[in-house]
Amino acid sequence: MRVLRLVLLCEFLFAGGQALADTCTLVTEFETGRVLKQEGNCKRRLNPASTFKVPLSLMGYDAGIFTGEDEPAWPYKPEYKTWNEAWKKTTTPRTWLKDSVLWYSLVLTGHLGQERFKRYVDAFDYGNHDVSGDKGKNNGLTRSWLSASSLQISPLEQIDFLSKLLKRELPVSARAQDMTLTIMPAFPLPDGWTAYGKTGTGFQPTRDGAFDRNRQFGWFVGWAQKGERKILFVRLIRDEKKEKGVASFRARDGLLADLPAILEP
Repeated sequence: MRVLRLVLLCEFLFAGGQALADTCTLVTEFETGRVLKQEGNCKRRLNPASTFKVPLSLMGYDAGIFTGEDEPAWPYKPEYKTWNEAWKKTTTPRTWLKDSVLWYSLVLTGHLGQERFKRYVDAFDYGNHDVSGDKGKNNGLTRSWLSASSLQISPLEQIDFLSKLLKRELPVSARAQDMTLTIMPAFPLPDGWTAYGKTGTGFQPTRDGAFDRNRQFGWFVGWAQKGERKILFVRLIRDEKKEKGVASFRARDGLLADLPAILEP
């Protein structure tokens, strides 16, 4: 009977190909920190992927590299060698966040340089602070936040970072924080709520330090507000097998569908 119970438990945990223990949903009140919903493992760190565009935006505006919602407008160049046809166009800070354009991030970090980039990550107390990049490759400016690389953050730490941003407590200019909030993608919700958030997708690491293209992870991090009330949210999906669709889009769409019930008075 004990073996049977264990088998049934495993079947339940992996139902739909996704381990519930490796999926986190965390929703908290902004003002009080009161937890409205917490499920799964929210302490385990993983690469931030494109959610790192939020701190990158703060760096860009604070350093004066970004000057407006739509400036700089950097044109795509063939040497960027993007795989995504939708990214082969002139991009601005607003469209960079909306379309999650990787090459724009790399141009930005190139302007920042490794030393200044590292100083910002340390000042933000962001995750494990490790922007060294892939082991032995000295590519922290272009890879550290991506799949199976050095920079990692937990869902709980994502919430803490977002809370500091909304409270304007991060060690960058007020304008850098205001502009970053302004260009965040918006998602209308029922009953007068609006969500603002950033997705991030990657592949989970293997034991040898590479990444498994059959096992995605997907983030959706941000906040929602209605009038004076704000809540913070994170959903992180870790696929246990190859799944259809982009993991971060599944995280985003699932959480947006769940939020109205969570936010009921």
